[in-house]
Parts: sequence; structure tokens; C-alpha cells
Amino acid sequence: MGNCLKPSSGEESSQTSQNHSYESKVATSKTTFSSYPSTLTCSTPSNLSGTPNDETTTSGTLPRTEGEILSSTNLKAFTFNDLKNATRNFRPDSLIGEGGFGFVYKGLIGEKTFAPSRSGSGMVVAVKKLKPEGFQGHKEWLAEVNYLGQLHHPNLVKLIGYCSEGDNRLLVYELMPKGSLESHLFRRSVEPLPWATRIKVAIGAARGLSFLNDESQIIYRDFKSSNILLDLDFNAKLSDFGLAKDGPTGDQTHVSTQVMGTHGYAAPEYIATGRLSTKADVYSFGVVLLELLTGRRALDKTKVGVEKTLVDWAKPYLGDKHKLCRIVDARLQGQYPKKGAHELGILALQCIVLKAKLRPRMTEVLAALEKLQDPKYSTLAVQTDRRRTSSSVLNSPLQNLRSPLRSTAGGSPLPLPPHHRSRHV
Repeated sequence: MGNCLKPSSGEESSQTSQNHSYESKVATSKTTFSSYPSTLTCSTPSNLSGTPNDETTTSGTLPRTEGEILSSTNLKAFTFNDLKNATRNFRPDSLIGEGGFGFVYKGLIGEKTFAPSRSGSGMVVAVKKLKPEGFQGHKEWLAEVNYLGQLHHPNLVKLIGYCSEGDNRLLVYELMPKGSLESHLFRRSVEPLPWATRIKVAIGAARGLSFLNDESQIIYRDFKSSNILLDLDFNAKLSDFGLAKDGPTGDQTHVSTQVMGTHGYAAPEYIATGRLSTKADVYSFGVVLLELLTGRRALDKTKVGVEKTLVDWAKPYLGDKHKLCRIVDARLQGQYPKKGAHELGILALQCIVLKAKLRPRMTEVLAALEKLQDPKYSTLAVQTDRRRTSSSVLNSPLQNLRSPLRSTAGGSPLPLPPHHRSRHV
């Protein structure tokens, strides 16, 4: 089961990606696409082998063939020659990313015609070229076309078209010029993100995930900082829908499926049972909030003990406003609102609570984040009256939400005790 999980992108030392934001994550066997049936069942999960308590649930949706998926979208069908011309024959100087999925190239196409352009004018796009081998890679390619061909939202990356010609499988996206959130948080050569920008990115990502979970009943399943792309104004968009899955329907609480995702971000109950719900996405979102707060990776194999896993290391500090400063990203150099950071820590703690049913919905998470833009929580001022700071939880932007944590008589959320830790993933 654990073998189905991917290491966090910071640990993929064998990859020399310039931009991890467009990469897929599952290693594949050397078999051509023609060997596989071209079907995708987004709503019918498979059993998790070796899990005695696993019960498969389905939502009743019939499998769709590749032909049905491709014909049901409004995406541009590119020829392979089109994309060769757009990327200047996939020249090395057009390469902008590399990963398990394959390679990502910068291309140029006409804004209206989508025809390849070499004149220097037109729309710059990202062209993801799948390695011509492996069933899992083909399934992820088809899932991307299926979901992004139907879903449209300002906080989801725009899929412009695809190529399915022979053994060639490619995807054409809008280019996100600022790359991934991961690169801005963890690459020392990149200017650190100010606090206000971090909150802006978190809000944009929350809007996208809330749209998927709460409006579209889709489980993203691979929410992480490398899959959050940024435009020139640091507006966030979710990318890479290769592992997305239809959520449960009717009275069902989960779907059961093979465990896939990324170490450090995957929810513990999903890893243990294979039972997947939108609350697994909420957990992953909480981990990204911790990355934004601390500037540390979800999983860091260069560290030992409890410091190796961000959730376990950070959790004891999140509910204590006096200790929180010990884990806030040092690259901020103290330029962050103490009250806002405290509230963000409480929100992250709610998202990563061990019992999935106690986690908030993404609509609630989004509402709490939007309130952090209020000057009350965003002003860069050091609180000097320590006696008054004890009331900050009572005035929390979360107070109007149904708290998934234990509450006082006044309804304010209380953090979990420090010993209540998530196990390593």
C-alpha cells in the first residue's frame, strides 16, 4: 500500500525538474499505450488489497471510453506535428519542467486559431509530453482530459487541448509564469513570499478546492504545494488532475480505492484503509497551510525523529500563541501579523485533526481564510499587552463556523493536546 504513495517532491532527488508544477508522480512500466483498453472509470473505485475492513463503494456511473471522453469536451485536438512546431521540435531550450509524467515544454500558439506560431507573437503555453509507456500514466492523462475538459473555475488551471496520436499523449495548458508555490517556499534563490501574498495564495487554492469538493463532489487526492500554480499576480490555480476521483454519492460517506498520493500530504485514515472522502483533501490543505506558515516541507528526509514530518513537528505549537513564533518561517524576518498567524495555526490544526469527520469543510476553511485579510488579523503590529492576547481565540474569524474541535462554553475552538499526534506517512 505504501508503495503506491509518492515521496514529497522535495525528496525526489533523482528528478532535475526546473518546474515541478506540471509533473505527474507515478512511475510506470515500459509498455506502450496500445496495450491498454482506453477506458476510465472515475466513479468506480477498486478494492484496496490487503485491507481486511475495506468495503468497495460505487456511485453507479458507467465507465467511459477514451473516445467518449475526448468527444464530450470542448478542448482543442492538436496533432503531434502542431505541438512539435509550437515547441520548436521539443528543443532543450524550450524545456521548462521534468518529472515522472514526462517533460514540459514552453510553446507558442495563435490566441484565436491555436495554430502553432513561430513569429514571436501569440499565446505562450505549457505542453506536457507523456512518456510513451505505462498504464498508470495513460490513466492520469485521460483523467486530466476528463476533469479539466469539463470543469472551469478561475482557480483551476486551464486545459486548452490535447494530443492523442499513435503512442503520443500530450496536454496543452495555459502557462503560469510564476511557477509553483513549492518553488517560492523552498528554493532559496527565490524571493520569500510576504505574509499577505501567502494568505492570498491560500485563499485562491481554497476556492479551487472548495469548488471541487463542495460544488462538484470531486476528490482532488493530490493537493500539495507543487500542484498550486501562480500567475503574474500570484493568483493560485490548481493543476494536475491525474489522481482526481468522483466523490461518494447518496448515503455513502467514502469511496474505496488504491492508495495513491504524496507522502507527507496524504490523510492518515486514507493511508490506513483506502477509504477516500473530501476530508482527505482538507487534511492535505492543512499540511499546505503549515508549509505556508513555517516554510518547511511536508516531509524532510534530511531531518530525524519528529522533525522529519511537518505535521508531527508543528502540531504542539499551533494552539499556543506564545510558542507559535518558534515555528513561523524565519525568512519572513518577523514581518507577519501575530494574531493572523495564530488564527492560521488554529485553522491548520482543525484541518489536520486525526478524526476525518471532525475536520471542517473547505467552504468553512475558505470563509476563515478570507477573514484573515481583515486588518484586525493582517496588520503587522506586535501585540504588547500579553493579558489581552489571551482573548484572541474568542475573537477568532473561526468563531462563526461550526468548530470541528472541542469548544468552550463560549464556542471558541481549542487545539488538540500536544500528545495527540498524527502518525508518520
